[in-house]
Amino acid sequence: MPRTTAPPPVPHRPARPSPPGPVRTHTWEPPKGYAAAGARTGLQLARTSLDGSLPEAPICGTLGFRLTATEEGLAVFEGEPGEHLFNPMGTVHGGYMAALLDSALGTAVLTALPAGRAYTTVQLGVHLVRPVLADTPTLRCEGRAVHVGRTTATAQARIVGATDGRLYAHGTATCAVFALPGAA
Repeated sequence: MPRTTAPPPVPHRPARPSPPGPVRTHTWEPPKGYAAAGARTGLQLARTSLDGSLPEAPICGTLGFRLTATEEGLAVFEGEPGEHLFNPMGTVHGGYMAALLDSALGTAVLTALPAGRAYTTVQLGVHLVRPVLADTPTLRCEGRAVHVGRTTATAQARIVGATDGRLYAHGTATCAVFALPGAA
């Protein structure tokens, strides 16, 4: 009968002291949720973030991007890349780009939903076409709803330089559409 042995324990890695250097902090308001905003269309709900009636999503402050414009089927976000978003190669992590795309894609879908409906991303496709560096200027991500039905929606988005229009990434999303929890 073969004998089994436990794997050797993983050595404990002592915490590294914090390096001296820049510090980034942020604050946020706990999300209130769209159900608390009453019977409003998705476009009306998105506009509450623009006018400050409801706090922005905490992810916006965490990653440093914000909703700047919206209309039915359209959402525009802008973000400031920087070294605090770097991966080990010294470029902005692709996850930042994916989060920016997902925010614009989902919000574009939201703006086309009737009152009492919500969405969640079920598939996200991301194509990174140019590296983003610490000195890359403001990025603009424009998401557009392509199809919004009773149970599914699709959208597409592009991330470009806000001043020069250079393409950095593009993506698509498929969203599940459902009744907003807590909606009347």
